[in-house]
Amino acid sequence: DLDGDIDMDVEADRAAVSIISDSPRELQKLVGRDGEVLEALQELTRLAVHRETGDRSRLMLDIGGFRAKKREILAELGAKAANDVKTSGQPVKLDPMTP
Repeated sequence: DLDGDIDMDVEADRAAVSIISDSPRELQKLVGRDGEVLEALQELTRLAVHRETGDRSRLMLDIGGFRAKKREILAELGAKAANDVKTSGQPVKLDPMTP
């Protein structure tokens, strides 16, 4: 049994559901290694919405702030890469990224 709150919002025309807790470590089980469990739960949630509504869902699920932290890290990486390119004049290669 995990204790947490559900926050629902709309971001960029897509439903955003966040599960938050005062004890984020408890929620880590729902995130999994590198977000693998989170991705699976998101897909299952999308399938459930599709089954009930008949419409394909673009719902985004975040648990314990995992996606928010990842977005922050990627924004910092992008800013650093842009600065490196600006300073050196040379292209910078980045690893593939998922949303």
